[in-house]
Amino acid sequence: MYKIFLISELKNWARDPMTRFMLIYPIIFGLFGRYLLPRIADMSGFFLEAFADFILAFLAMFIPQIYGALLGFSLLDDRDDNVMPSIRVTPLSLHQFFSFKVAITLVLSFIAAIFVLWFVDIGGLSWSKIFLVSFLASLGTPINAFLINALSRNKIEGFAVMKGIGTLIVFPIIALFFTDAKEFFFAFVPAFWPVKAISVIIRGTEALPLSFPGYFIIGLGYVLILNVLVYKFFLQKIRT
Repeated sequence: MYKIFLISELKNWARDPMTRFMLIYPIIFGLFGRYLLPRIADMSGFFLEAFADFILAFLAMFIPQIYGALLGFSLLDDRDDNVMPSIRVTPLSLHQFFSFKVAITLVLSFIAAIFVLWFVDIGGLSWSKIFLVSFLASLGTPINAFLINALSRNKIEGFAVMKGIGTLIVFPIIALFFTDAKEFFFAFVPAFWPVKAISVIIRGTEALPLSFPGYFIIGLGYVLILNVLVYKFFLQKIRT
């Protein structure tokens, strides 16, 4: 049954031009960071490595936004097509159905984040740090998807909500300008934690309030709790 749903999901993505474009977004980001950005830096005399955490944070933050939108609009399509009532009469529960869709998108988001952080080749991140930061960043994907669905009833509303959620990424970028306790004013945004994890790798533990394990562990706990809360909010909304 899972194989049938996987094939169906991939076919739906292949038919949607917007979805196809979103799937190649990480490649575009990777090429931009690897080739175009250094060229711009050379032409302008801009020292790229001095702002490595800003560059990596900016590129990495868009991954959960993109794949969250991908999952969010896929769920909106399912709601429009009345797929969820049909699921109730199959051996697959709604929780299993949502878990399956989330798992597919999470894996894609995780792989995309790894690719971008590795391919841009800035900041000298080790493979272990790339994997951990990518995992933490990708956990923002279902949060974005469920918020889009909880706050909208169709794709038109979904686009408006997606843009609203997208504006939140400015807060982790602002947080990079702070290296004391003031940075935690922006910690409510899930992307804050992987962004600060990247920053502490590049700037060093002595420059920031927490170490890499601190940002990763606290961020992991916070983002997992937020996923559960947003998922419950989503279920409540689609049942009303």
